[in-house]
Amino acid sequence: MKLINRGILHDFKQRHPDASSQVDAWEAEVTDAGWNMPSDIKKRYGAASFLKDNNVVFNIKGNKYRLRVRVSYKSQIVFIMKAGTHAEYMTW
Repeated sequence: MKLINRGILHDFKQRHPDASSQVDAWEAEVTDAGWNMPSDIKKRYGAASFLKDNNVVFNIKGNKYRLRVRVSYKSQIVFIMKAGTHAEYMTW
C-alpha cells in the first residue's frame, strides 16, 4: 500500500514518543501490505474499527492512541487522516 500524508505520523510521534516504535511498525506493515477488502485488514488488526467511506481506525498502544485512515483498495492507497489520543479521537 502507498501511504499518503505521512507528516501526520511524524508530528504524532514527536508529540507522543512512547508510541513511536508501534507507529513505525504499523507504517512498515502497511507499506508491505496489499489490502483488497476490509477483511484483509481485520485479519491482521482485529481491533480495527471500520467506519463509512472506507475510513478505518487503528488502536495504537492498546487503546491509548488512535489512528484514522481512509483506504482506497482499488488504488492501493492509505491516506492518513488523523492521529491522536483516545480523548482527541472522541472529538473527531
